[in-house]
Amino acid sequence: MLAEPPQGNHSYPEANESCRFDEEFKYILLPVSYSLVFIIGLALNSVALWMFLFRMRPWSASAVYMFHLALSDTLYVLSLPTLIYYYANRSHWPFGVGLCKAVRFLFYVNLYCSILFLTCISVHRYLGICHPIRSRAVLKPRHAHLTCGLVWTVVTICLVPNLIFVTTSVRDNDTLCHDTTLPEDFEQYVNYCSAVMVLLFGIPFLVIMVCYCLMAWALCQPRRGLSSNQKGAASHMKSIKLIVVVLVVFAICFVPFHITRTLYYTYRVLNAQCAMLNIVNFAYKITRPLASINSCIDPILYFLAGDHYRSKLLQAINWRRQATKRSTNGTLPQPAINNNIALSQTNPYFRAAEDH
Repeated sequence: MLAEPPQGNHSYPEANESCRFDEEFKYILLPVSYSLVFIIGLALNSVALWMFLFRMRPWSASAVYMFHLALSDTLYVLSLPTLIYYYANRSHWPFGVGLCKAVRFLFYVNLYCSILFLTCISVHRYLGICHPIRSRAVLKPRHAHLTCGLVWTVVTICLVPNLIFVTTSVRDNDTLCHDTTLPEDFEQYVNYCSAVMVLLFGIPFLVIMVCYCLMAWALCQPRRGLSSNQKGAASHMKSIKLIVVVLVVFAICFVPFHITRTLYYTYRVLNAQCAMLNIVNFAYKITRPLASINSCIDPILYFLAGDHYRSKLLQAINWRRQATKRSTNGTLPQPAINNNIALSQTNPYFRAAEDH
């Protein structure tokens, strides 16, 4: 992202002294889009965290990755009210330099943690589909926990320089919260962002595409033996849904943002013509809220491709409806799960099926 420019028509002296941008649109676009992401994302991810913590235990390996993805999305959407105020107040930041650094840091933490967790989910599903026997030993929840810890650590280390680059400055009577750095450090910041983009976006995206190509080839093959039963067909359908949702997230959120940001940084460094800077700047500003929409799309992944997430969620909703109906009639609700517990205690076959 780039340093926050002045209101209305303004110029970037470091790029082109005669080039002036009209960015009035962002004072409507960004507050409205961030508000929608905050409301929808907070609601969906709060439900997801509640489901994973209280309805989905014990976790499978894929549930571990999805929980950490929901946690990353929740941390990010909780930072959005400050940005909503900032842009609605026409780029005036009253919250101090520390919170400015934290908010910009959380954006990139969510961005790259989301990419890496989606990569982990994709690799996990690829191994389960294409190498179900050989990968059984490594597709364990404890391995998923270790992998998630590694993801958080790598992303945090890679983004520590961003905390140093990002700062605030005073323009007229307004305090700006820059999302890049000061003009004199801009070229160094571009080099740093390019390295991070290759490491945390380019390589994971390549891994995902390879996995999905191999998965698509495997799913198109005739199913034999155990894979031809109903459970195998359901697993294959979940894999197809996973491929679709993840590709949609990348197509809408991640790829456009990285392309337009790279073009804008490049044209600024090369002192491109003003007309081209205006076009790329507008395109880049449009993709900034798109990069945040992944916080709203990720919960769709849990619902469509998560292990038992949809059935557990529908069960919780139905139980809540029964609780409301029975409370109005003066009777206490009985959780539907009690029947399953009683059955599992008396029927070993049922218990084995549930554990599986």
